[in-house]
Amino acid sequence: MAYYLTDGIYPKWSTFIQSIPLPQGLKAELFAEKQESARKDVERAFGVLQSRFAIVKNPALLWDKEKIGKIMRTCVILHNMIVENERNTYTLSDTSEFESGESSRSSQVEISQPTDSPSNFVNRHGIQAQIRDQQKHDRLKADLVENIWQKYGNLDE
Repeated sequence: MAYYLTDGIYPKWSTFIQSIPLPQGLKAELFAEKQESARKDVERAFGVLQSRFAIVKNPALLWDKEKIGKIMRTCVILHNMIVENERNTYTLSDTSEFESGESSRSSQVEISQPTDSPSNFVNRHGIQAQIRDQQKHDRLKADLVENIWQKYGNLDE
């Protein structure tokens, strides 16, 4: 199940992962630092797109996921083209911190078309129950804390 990095105003659903407001211990502190950093990066990137493209700023509630995905991908591509075109005017001496290596992430989004069958309604109701399951939220958050610790913690040892 996919999840979103959020701040404390969102409900404790399995799809929303908030930071830890007062982290106790090294694992919790590291998780809070990494979660807040990633969330801020996404917010900044989205803010850049909103300031550059009015279509991103306006509500898109009436569009389907596929159309929104295509619009966002197009805006990102156009933004990158603009940045590439203006790159010669920048005076950055070291750009290595902005360059990334190979990534295992995929930008593909699975899109499923809803049907009006009764079984789809039952499935959707079950999925909503899973999303709102606070125990699942707590397990996911604990797993993420542990995963971050395994990946970035204990570098001294």
